[in-house]
Amino acid sequence: MKTLTCRDLGGPCDLEHRGETADDVIKAQDQHLKDAVAAGDIAHEDANAAMRARWKNPIKGMSWYRSTKKAFAALPDS
Repeated sequence: MKTLTCRDLGGPCDLEHRGETADDVIKAQDQHLKDAVAAGDIAHEDANAAMRARWKNPIKGMSWYRSTKKAFAALPDS
């Protein structure tokens, strides 16, 4: 199990996301951003917009995805 924070993934807070894979953590971050914005948290709006934009531009999105997977792989198991 490894941990990345919202901030590590481009967000504004230090909420920890834990997962067995980078995809688990990325999915948790995506849901966290959606939930925070839906709850009226304006601090997360920019990160949520950036997350949605990544998937509209596949080349940039894949670059972020590969970078995040590498960062996750480099973490020690906790």
